[in-house]
Amino acid sequence: MIQEIIHNVEILDAGPEGKAVARIGNLVIFVPFLVPGDIVDIKITRKKRSYLEGRAIKIHKYSEKREPSFCEHFGTCGGCRWQNMKYGEQLIYKQKQVEDNIDRIAKIENALILPILPSANTRFYRNKLEFTFSNRRWLTEEDRNSMTAGKEMNALGFHLPLLFDKILDINNCYLQQDPSNAIRLEAKKYALDNHLSFYDVHTGQGFLRNLIIRNSSTGDLMVILIVRSEEIEEIKRMLDHFLEKFPVINSLYYVINPKKNDTISDLPFQLFSGQPFLVESFPAYGINKEISLRIGPGSFFQTNSLQGRVLFQTAAGFAGFRGDETVYDLYTGIGSMANYIAGAVNKVIGIESSIAAVQDATENSKLNHISNTLFFTGEAEKVLTPEFSSGNGIPDIVITDPPRAGMHEKVVKALLSIQPGKIVYISCNPATQARDLSLLKEKFDLVKCQPVDMFPHTQHVENVALLLRHGTGD
Repeated sequence: MIQEIIHNVEILDAGPEGKAVARIGNLVIFVPFLVPGDIVDIKITRKKRSYLEGRAIKIHKYSEKREPSFCEHFGTCGGCRWQNMKYGEQLIYKQKQVEDNIDRIAKIENALILPILPSANTRFYRNKLEFTFSNRRWLTEEDRNSMTAGKEMNALGFHLPLLFDKILDINNCYLQQDPSNAIRLEAKKYALDNHLSFYDVHTGQGFLRNLIIRNSSTGDLMVILIVRSEEIEEIKRMLDHFLEKFPVINSLYYVINPKKNDTISDLPFQLFSGQPFLVESFPAYGINKEISLRIGPGSFFQTNSLQGRVLFQTAAGFAGFRGDETVYDLYTGIGSMANYIAGAVNKVIGIESSIAAVQDATENSKLNHISNTLFFTGEAEKVLTPEFSSGNGIPDIVITDPPRAGMHEKVVKALLSIQPGKIVYISCNPATQARDLSLLKEKFDLVKCQPVDMFPHTQHVENVALLLRHGTGD
């Protein structure tokens, strides 16, 4: 019988969702905000057949892998869960995550997995953050101990893990460069000073819903305000206030979202002031040319701009272009990779499900005077037919960068049928990547992997894998 409190437990590993891992007999215990090497007392909060969940109520010994957390919200906020672990140790556990998935899920033994590439910046590395307005602020223990009548319950911050209706009010965040913090704090102050209502997820009422802040390495700054109702004069006053306080904003949008969910990709973005896009710039691969990408308010781009260049360079280096190849770029998005490699190959065919993204990709090629790219709209599992390949050329190389769920099974089958000479598989989820690699190994050999850290202080890791068709050699 498992006791409610287990004493003197050593934390053995860093596991999924950023939680630490301990063991009692055959049972695994997941505990947040601890570091391997800590010795703690754990209060069990949840029991499952194969694992337990708990929280630390006393730390007897601190691990040598620890360092002081730098954020006042650590321990409550669901982000940056590993910030109390030395960065070098974080990299070790991310490397291990890739190795374990290749071994256990893909079942590929003795794979060559290169040492992880660290992020040059471990703070202020994100180029996009989304904050939520809510009238249901999460109360910290300090709040509960000091509650008084009329306590302010409005918040502008992040969702707490597994709590859809509770928002942690953020004072200072270390993920995005200033003026991100200043804009968020001013938005909340303006809302309170002007008695604007914050959204209530239970009733679907409240004017203010979300605030998105995007920036680029070129210095561009975009702010997007999402509101529930079309109160144009109120919107105008608030956005005019932003421009007065922050003249550095060069792209200002608003979105009216009357729906119950927060999805805005299906809604029109209304440009209030400034240019309609950000500009991101980086050197093209294999040629002496700078690539500029226009990034709209709904565009996907690698969230860590600087490390995104490392990711692109790694993938292109794995491909080993000769210059005469036809390349398929699956899940091409706004054509970032396609335009990056276009000068080093004969032709790039991009496939993307989002109509808006394909329009952006096409415009980005025109912007850079690139004429050897062609983009198609549709889900990859539906586009990749024998007729498509015969019409556009059998690819010598396929670069694929799917979402966290990995590639659709039909995409895997299509690749097994097409049999390109090489596949470069970029993944933000080593588990689903390993699942796909286990299917692809029927006709492809895994040559090597390169983990890349895009998100310091979190458990997330990107991995680039190179596969060669059986019998083609390296």
